[in-house]
Amino acid sequence: MTDETTTAAENTEPMVMEFIDDLNPLVEVQPEATVSRTVMQVEGANVVLFSFDKGQELSEHTAAMPVLVQCLEGHLKVTGGGKTVDLKPGGILHFPTHLPHAVYAEKASKMMLIMMRH
Repeated sequence: MTDETTTAAENTEPMVMEFIDDLNPLVEVQPEATVSRTVMQVEGANVVLFSFDKGQELSEHTAAMPVLVQCLEGHLKVTGGGKTVDLKPGGILHFPTHLPHAVYAEKASKMMLIMMRH
């Protein structure tokens, strides 16, 4: 009798490191538009880039999972939980699951959204 038992590690794909060297060129600001593009889907998270022309917005909405938002370029006003913050390059914020929030572009902007799956 042979033993055909395998461990979970033997049944999985090889582990790899995902890398993007520069996010900025992966999404462009378009006139009078908000653009989004998923650039990475990995274990535990999705990374989505957004671009906003000046005056564009994401109206109030909620997310089904916790998210991190980072401004890559420009100036965004982000409202959530009764508070508004100025999000500029280098700034990052966190929204817990189901917190209503909105994003407004004070000027042409790009942002990265990281959706963290449970």
